[in-house]
Amino acid sequence: MDKIPLSSVFLNDEISDACAAAIASGQYILGKECQAFEEELAAYTGTRHAVLSSSWTAAVMLLLQTMKLAPGDEVILPAHTAFPSVEPIIHVGATPVFVDVDDSYCMNPEQVSAAINLRTVGIMPVHLYGHPADMDAIQQLADRHGLWVIEDCAQSQGARHQHRVVGSLGTAGGFSFYPSKNLTVLGDGGCICTDDDRLAEGVRMLRNHGRKSKFTHEKVGYNLRFNEIQAAAGRVALRYLDQLNAHRRQVAAWYRERLAGLVTLPPERPWAEPVYHMFVIRTPNRDALADFLATRGIASGIHYPVANHQQPAITALYSDLPSLPNTEQLVDEILSLPIHGQMPLDEVEQVCDAIEAFLS
Repeated sequence: MDKIPLSSVFLNDEISDACAAAIASGQYILGKECQAFEEELAAYTGTRHAVLSSSWTAAVMLLLQTMKLAPGDEVILPAHTAFPSVEPIIHVGATPVFVDVDDSYCMNPEQVSAAINLRTVGIMPVHLYGHPADMDAIQQLADRHGLWVIEDCAQSQGARHQHRVVGSLGTAGGFSFYPSKNLTVLGDGGCICTDDDRLAEGVRMLRNHGRKSKFTHEKVGYNLRFNEIQAAAGRVALRYLDQLNAHRRQVAAWYRERLAGLVTLPPERPWAEPVYHMFVIRTPNRDALADFLATRGIASGIHYPVANHQQPAITALYSDLPSLPNTEQLVDEILSLPIHGQMPLDEVEQVCDAIEAFLS
């Protein structure tokens, strides 16, 4: 085990008690806990609906299927993101169009503008590492060209853009509850948040075999449902989300104070309130630094070492892929440092001491 882990799951007695109560209830799939969690997620995000599913990937695939994407449709997204951002687009038969990022690690709106054509149906900005994308510029482009916007909020629960919670800014937002995320349910899980009644109802039906009632199936759907035990855990964690995110921002401030001038630090845009799912630095000696940190029991990560437009699964499907110089450079330089919502100052100091020792 690393002495200082890259992330840590938030757990307390309230979560244990809530899970035990869900077990004792005898109802385990899409019951009262799931219904309450959806209502609380929608209220927190500021949308009319939140619809739970088994993962971000599943929820967004059901959303795109409800939106009736078809072969030939194109969706613009950044190449620098987790590969699951791409998968739902391909699963419904549409084509991902990759664009470059700026130094905030989020999609560059100028690149988005250049990529729009008659086949474009939507834009999927990714609020990567917990920093919101430039939603004002992206939404203006979408409005000008009649496109929808789906926010990839998998790493940004609680982040704000112009004081609005991400996931409430576009047509819909997709969230992930994987264990390392700012808001977790102690396993896989995801949801869609939206103000659109039709989209919410479509995802609800498709996740549960395409039915509105037990024995009447109006669509051919899937078994991509959510469960009561994880919903119970998520409801408790949601109550602590702002507190934990505030601490992540404090950890980021400690890192900035100690590492300024030593490595390239992640920028904060003036309109953004990031939540630092990851604290990602850049250095040309990334691999050597990661090895050095490991010798001191300090975990680090690379998110992500292979850009999506260069992934074998993508190059096997598409031939006319772009050159994206910013993305291609940063994947060789980025390093994620330990951060989580309860990380103590002394661990931050140990990480910074190690980085200083390496650079000296």
